[in-house]
Formats: sequence, structure tokens, C-alpha cells
Amino acid sequence: MKRMIGITLTIAALALGADVASKWTGQMQTRGETVNATFVFKNEGGKVTGTMTGPQGEVDLQDLKVDGDQISFTSTGGNAKVVFKGTLSGDEIKMSRMREGGQAREFTLYVFFAKVWRRTSRAHGSAPLGGLYAT
Repeated sequence: MKRMIGITLTIAALALGADVASKWTGQMQTRGETVNATFVFKNEGGKVTGTMTGPQGEVDLQDLKVDGDQISFTSTGGNAKVVFKGTLSGDEIKMSRMREGGQAREFTLYVFFAKVWRRTSRAHGSAPLGGLYAT
């Protein structure tokens, strides 16, 4: 019975696509300089939402879509729309960002792991990272 539940959960997770719900950090090239950026993606009732924090402060992400290992979203920077596209692979997302009328710039996001971890009980079922949750 436990095996059947595990198989069902695995199939459901695959059908929903990659789980990007986490905090991701990286560096992006913008106007000739390298800037730190933090992206936070959340799964809220089956809908993925997100924010990006950088030198300009925090902005909400729009049009966020996850399809398999692909993620895409937009944001508004200054007076222009910026399109982000990426591929999730393990604990990183290979991203590209392109401002309207500009050229694509590549960067990589890495999942942020909290320093303090707690082990969950088996009653909670399978968990990300082999039974560990960030606290």
C-alpha cells in the first residue's frame, strides 16, 4: 500500500512538471554590470507565483508558467517588458532574459538551501530533498 501511494505521488509530481517552489539566487548581467538577483517561486493552490529582488527592489513576476522542466515569466523593468525563459535541472535553472528590443543574456539560478534543516516524520509522506524541509 505504501509503495502504491509513493508511485501515485511520483506520477502526480511528474504530471505537474518540475517543482520550482523555492528561493533561487544568481547573478545577471545588466547594462555592463553584474548584479545579484533573488527569485522566490511559490505554489499557491496549484498556481505558481513569484517575485524577483535585485538592485531595483522587489517586483512581482507576471505570466509565470511551468511546463515540465521549462519555466517562463515576464517582469517590467523601467518602461520595458523583460521576458525570462529557463530550464530546470536539479538544483539549478539555466535562464535567459531579454528586454524588448534587446539581446538575450544568459545566467544561472541556484536553489537556496537554508542552513537549518529539520527531518520530517514518515507520516508526512515523501518530501523534497529526501525527507528534509528548510526551516
